[in-house]
Amino acid sequence: MLKILFSPSEGKNIGGHAAKKDIFGALSARDEILHTYNDIVLSYDEEAIKKLFGFKKFSECKPYICDIFNSPLMAAIERYQGVAYDYLKYSELNAYAQQFLQQNTIIFSNLYGPLLGGDPIANYKVKQGNSIGDIAPEKFYKERFSYQLDLYLASHEVLDLRAGYYDKFYKSSKPYTTLKFLKNGKTVSHWAKAYRGIVLREIAKHDIESIEAFMQLEIEGLSVAEIKVIKNKTEIVYNIVE
Repeated sequence: MLKILFSPSEGKNIGGHAAKKDIFGALSARDEILHTYNDIVLSYDEEAIKKLFGFKKFSECKPYICDIFNSPLMAAIERYQGVAYDYLKYSELNAYAQQFLQQNTIIFSNLYGPLLGGDPIANYKVKQGNSIGDIAPEKFYKERFSYQLDLYLASHEVLDLRAGYYDKFYKSSKPYTTLKFLKNGKTVSHWAKAYRGIVLREIAKHDIESIEAFMQLEIEGLSVAEIKVIKNKTEIVYNIVE
């Protein structure tokens, strides 16, 4: 089966009606970092909260000041909003495609670490690159989850659609495939986020279960320019065509 590694987003959808359940690796493996986060958020220390969230004004923090252990939950794949998720258009997909994303997407949260798309999480805010108290999330989760992820992914093929920053959370030890997007011969940034969302959407819509099937998938606006193999990484380079 194909498993897709994906980035989170700074933006979040509020609310949620998902039921509590175990998440990838169980919440207990995250106890230290989650409780540290919750203690800061509920501390009334405005400077510490602004620093954690990455906001300049405390008024911007207020939507995220909540007890994450007693907050409405939403599937991770639905919780995030941002460029990639705008183009994924999860809510417009049929139930089968949504289930595919819930079961086969692994999102690397700056608070929760690796999550399956269907794992229920609270609304939260951690600016990318920020520590949570004295805990660096990328080091915390790399140390605690790399072995477990290696085991989980051992019998699957891996398509890594994450932004490069999230390599700090986990680096696959087995062969994996990644994508690069070029426009007029230059690597794109903003549009890379959009096309990662588009690619994930097309994979779910067409129930793509292998890299071989993915290679045969035609995606509007993209054409394969070349394929590079570097050690255990296969990089598919796409040209964005208009």
